Amino acid sequence: MKTIYLAGGCFWGLEKYVGLVRGVSSTEVGYANGSRDNARYGDDSGYAEVVKIEYDPALAPLPFLLGLYYDAIDPTSLNRQGNDVGAEYRTGIYYTDPADKPAIEVSLAELQKGLTAPIAIEVGPLVRYNAAEDYHQDYLDKNPGGYCHIPRKLFDAAAAAKPE
Repeated sequence: MKTIYLAGGCFWGLEKYVGLVRGVSSTEVGYANGSRDNARYGDDSGYAEVVKIEYDPALAPLPFLLGLYYDAIDPTSLNRQGNDVGAEYRTGIYYTDPADKPAIEVSLAELQKGLTAPIAIEVGPLVRYNAAEDYHQDYLDKNPGGYCHIPRKLFDAAAAAKPE
């Protein structure tokens, strides 16, 4: 099993989206790479809302997961996804295994080829992380009509997606 942390705006939708992918064994929403430990919702520690993703690379290789992630975000938007605005809603890919960095860089280079604006996705090692409050975990399962900036049609696509 491997772990990657993805920031893509409000973490509720991204958690639900990637949690549907075959090969993803668990997800958890939290706060990453802020200026202090124990970040909490709404504080000013500079964190990004992220989804911690545990996955089986044989079933869901990192480039495959990143492709699904790119489909769910606007990769050129800085500090904004959907109606959510602020640095905590920035896009980012945070790794714990330095061996993942080349695959991330290759996928971003491929993504950039199809865009006219520069990519605004932050990339780097995970510096610090703590889980979000319980009410944020599995939010869209608990609140099926809750806010989500990811188009609902992508949820079905994620559940059916298979690596090439």
